[in-house]
Amino acid sequence: MTKGVFLHRSDSIYQDQPDSHYQFPSSYLSRASQCVGDWIIYLEPTKAGKRGYHAVARVQQIIPDPTLDDMFIAMIEPGTYLDFDREVPFRDVDGYPERGVLNGEGRISGRAQSAMRPISDADFNRIVSRGLLDQDELLPRTGSYAAHQVREEAAPFLFEQERDRVPLLTNRVVRDRVFRSKVLQAYDSTCAFTGLKFINGGGRAEAEAAHIRPVEHNGPDIVNNGIALSGTVHWMFDRGLLSLTDDLEILVSRGVNDKDGIRQLINQSGRAKVPIEAYMRPHPRFLQWHRENCFKG
Repeated sequence: MTKGVFLHRSDSIYQDQPDSHYQFPSSYLSRASQCVGDWIIYLEPTKAGKRGYHAVARVQQIIPDPTLDDMFIAMIEPGTYLDFDREVPFRDVDGYPERGVLNGEGRISGRAQSAMRPISDADFNRIVSRGLLDQDELLPRTGSYAAHQVREEAAPFLFEQERDRVPLLTNRVVRDRVFRSKVLQAYDSTCAFTGLKFINGGGRAEAEAAHIRPVEHNGPDIVNNGIALSGTVHWMFDRGLLSLTDDLEILVSRGVNDKDGIRQLINQSGRAKVPIEAYMRPHPRFLQWHRENCFKG
């Protein structure tokens, strides 16, 4: 087993769903097979956008693509995909966090052009350390905590290559906090159904990060499986009293005892307000699951 870097872009010609599967040609089969059972980092190429290294996941198995000859699919282990709290540039002021792409002279080698490539444990830990808040920020603590805020002034990690970051990636508390941080950043801490944005004196948002398909039903910790909702709306959404169509029209269950009150609470347009970036918006496959398995139409 070895860790790896998989290139992914939102406008990819391949049939990818990064939280569940990654399609690739047979020429990469040998490299991909090395990653089975281990973690990979998703990297958006600089020419495709600015996300850089932006998520991790664990490869469960490699299977032939049942629809296309000479193509394969890396199946992602359910529940392992995790967006970084902050995206890590391919190159920053400190140089290249993935030092394995450099040659002996410290210059970019042809290795950097490979869409699937192995990565050392040191490089993996370095990138994850920069992509996630420090462990002390993520693990439980008492008192108020502005989980949706990113520390721009964070000091560099010392000896980060010696710190194994894998335990953080499977910690449920860590994953919940990173998910909340990422979703509230995407929605500017604003409830998508009501348009309300409340911040308390400690800087914590009233809005909550709701999973559209819950974790206990194999819902991934990915932004497009999340939506920012106020506490009351979140409660109604989880209980199937509210839902969304694929084009983001808010659905109200026939079981609601005060439909007029709900209509006054939600956006006058009757539609959810979502991020501009398409990859952050609720994905139709998760919305369909919610309508079919949770919504009490």
